[in-house]
Amino acid sequence: IQLSRYFQSLKEGDSVAVIREPSVDAHFPERLQGRTGIVIGKRGRAYMVKIMENDKEKRFIIESIHLNKIK
Repeated sequence: IQLSRYFQSLKEGDSVAVIREPSVDAHFPERLQGRTGIVIGKRGRAYMVKIMENDKEKRFIIESIHLNKIK
C-alpha cells in the first residue's frame, strides 16, 4: 500500500479516478472501476464522489486509497 495515497487529502471539486487497490478489501461495485467523478464531500475517512451513470447523477462513498486525483 502506498501510504501517500492512503493519507492523501482531497478537496471539494477535485476530479478523481476510481482505481481499486487490490491489496485492500474493496466494498464498491465492479462497475466503478476506471470511472471518473468529482469529490463533493467527506464522510469520516472516506470521500463522497459524484459519478454520472448514463444520464443519472449517483453518489458513492469511497475510501481515499481507491481514488487517484486527476490533475
